[in-house]
Amino acid sequence: MENNQLHYYQSKRSAHDQANQVKADMCIYGGTSAGVAAAVKAKHLGFHVVMVECGNHVGGMTTSGLGMTDIGNKSAVGGLSRTFYEAVGRHYGLKDNKAHWRFEPHVAEKIYQEWLEELEIPVYFQTYLAKVEMEDRTIKRMIMENGDVFTASIFFDATYEGDLLAKAGVSYHVGRESNRTYKETLNGIHFGHPNHNFTNWIDPYVIEGKPDSGLLYGVTDSDIGYQGQGDHRIQAYNFRICLTNNPNNQMPFYQPESYNPDHFLLLLRYITSGVWDVMRLSSKLPNDKTDFNNYGAVSTDHIGFNYNWPEGDYLTREEIFQDHVNYNLGMLYFLSNDERVPQAIRKEVSKWGLPLDEFERTKGWPHQLYIREGRRMKSDYVMTEHECRGNKVVEDSIGLAAYTIDSHNCRRLVVDGRCINEGNVEIPPASPFPISYQSIVPKAEECNNLLVPVCLSSSHIAYGSIRMEPVFMILGESAATAASIALEQDCDVQEVDYAVLRKKLLAAKQILEWN
Repeated sequence: MENNQLHYYQSKRSAHDQANQVKADMCIYGGTSAGVAAAVKAKHLGFHVVMVECGNHVGGMTTSGLGMTDIGNKSAVGGLSRTFYEAVGRHYGLKDNKAHWRFEPHVAEKIYQEWLEELEIPVYFQTYLAKVEMEDRTIKRMIMENGDVFTASIFFDATYEGDLLAKAGVSYHVGRESNRTYKETLNGIHFGHPNHNFTNWIDPYVIEGKPDSGLLYGVTDSDIGYQGQGDHRIQAYNFRICLTNNPNNQMPFYQPESYNPDHFLLLLRYITSGVWDVMRLSSKLPNDKTDFNNYGAVSTDHIGFNYNWPEGDYLTREEIFQDHVNYNLGMLYFLSNDERVPQAIRKEVSKWGLPLDEFERTKGWPHQLYIREGRRMKSDYVMTEHECRGNKVVEDSIGLAAYTIDSHNCRRLVVDGRCINEGNVEIPPASPFPISYQSIVPKAEECNNLLVPVCLSSSHIAYGSIRMEPVFMILGESAATAASIALEQDCDVQEVDYAVLRKKLLAAKQILEWN
């Protein structure tokens, strides 16, 4: 990949450029799908809103390859979230406002951009948060690395990482709680789930049977721990890669900048053992494209290489980002070019390539790393496995989650001389379940004008169900609605009258209960 083509962190303005001084009713930090929904809703309600985004694009994962929508029960999606999928349907020629849930990345970005442009919502790209100025419990302004200053009455942290809430001094957690913390059963270290694990015995050592030869790349010999034990680890990241098998709209997989074929020796050993399933989860999208996701024991999930992302500075994240580019793109290049890979597999993989009409500024590669889990706010109400299973039902619903209680693997380690992946969980919820308003606002004693629709207050295992793009849109819209009430009533976000909020959400066709 050519230099300066794809980055997480890249300074935009020199110190000699004039900084922006921006004032608004609401300031949204993070151009994710939640951020877009919050901005659109705020503007619909008549408020002056601005959006600030680290990267060069809006929409987060929705516009960066996750075109096969992860939702569970689609009937649980209402409000602006459903409006988005209906707009996708119209793009593909569906009638009667029928929603369409599979789409090409550029289609999603086009819809979001049109929404923002039609409402004249300003977006400040490549703008990185440096510090937050507080007075008492109130965020007064965000000061950015480039000198820009954003002042607002209410702020939103719509990032995948929770950067704004952290700099505002709001409590948060990173990693997996123990099962004991919230009396859960699926949290913490988790062995035993058969999906995305090794189906054959795979020796982890460079020279098989010789521990002294060292471990293959990607394998750790850390302490095994015990079932349900809490730790600092988070589920793996990857890119949701848009592929095409149309030779007229295709570029071959190319060698990344820091390609190292030795990083794929574990995958090669697994293939040699008789297992070939890397590309099994490649979901069909319109126009001969697919959404390629992780599947099996060794695939696009870069297990164990993301632990420093949530609390890392921008340079640390840039290193992790490039490492994931090199691993994911390198794997595809390895599978289609390395002569040690069986010819039949090389031929199969080579039928696919990166689409010429997607991500044109970054040579067909998606711009957003899939941050499945960052910081999670710790508020007065924590969403847990109990809400997911329907054993506990919140009384202040702002929308529904419906996806499987899900975690990708968090570790790849040696157990009794063989490779084992640890951390995968896939348990269907009893039904779509409501999300508490209290889970998107901080503790009142910490901050009174911040809403957090992405890194909400949730345990690791409950977040695995909540963390889906349609739900983030739902929460973004609900957060903006609550912010409007706080401004109209001149109260803290924690003091918003839920009865008023509920009435407004229902009028906007949000779905708050599952019958």
